[in-house]
Amino acid sequence: MSTAIGRKIKIGIEGCGSLNLFLRRLAPHRADTKTLPALPYLISKQDQQRQESGGVKSLRMLALLGAGVSGLLSCATVAYNSDEAEHGLACPNYPWPHKGVLSSYDHSSIRRGHQVYQQVCASCHSMSLISYRDLVGVAYTEEETKAMAAEIEVVDGPNDEGEMFTRPGKLSDRFPEPYVNEQAARFANGGAYPPDLSLITKARHNGQNYVFALLTGYRDPPAGVMVIFFPRLEIVLKGRKFSK
Repeated sequence: MSTAIGRKIKIGIEGCGSLNLFLRRLAPHRADTKTLPALPYLISKQDQQRQESGGVKSLRMLALLGAGVSGLLSCATVAYNSDEAEHGLACPNYPWPHKGVLSSYDHSSIRRGHQVYQQVCASCHSMSLISYRDLVGVAYTEEETKAMAAEIEVVDGPNDEGEMFTRPGKLSDRFPEPYVNEQAARFANGGAYPPDLSLITKARHNGQNYVFALLTGYRDPPAGVMVIFFPRLEIVLKGRKFSK
């Protein structure tokens, strides 16, 4: 009787040991199974953090771009306003006949404009980018332009002896400049430097309208204003005046 009870106890103890061993072996798997659901959560959270950081970076980039564009526009506005203020008052827009898509310049007007420049403006202002050949077929015939160019003397050379010489002008020569350098121009004009007129309509706000308004805007000085020297003349334009 006692022997049978002892065997049952032994079997129970061994069974408990086997069950304990089985539970120990199963414990890591259970731990793994408990940690497995956490992995997708961690991965998804990392992705979410990356997406959030990427979104923040994108917003920062857009903010920087927006600030840059607004700064650029403000600079352009300031530059436009300063350019307009620098070159005087706003002038009217004239109905020029050559503004159309299929329109062209009036050759008689070009000829008259060259005569005005030659007789009035050339004593102070240069047109260093214009050659005599540019007038052929536009304002004068080729013979007229050659005769006009021959009236000037151009320093050329060197010759075979290595010396410079003067010759009559030809079609390929550019318009002569009134001064040898900028210092001479400023000295002759009381410190003012007369601008080159080759691209004057592109260099001024409102282009040809500005030039036309300036040329036709000369008025007698107001009462009590004495004009001492021409470069300091105050030109009255549309009831107002500015110094050039």
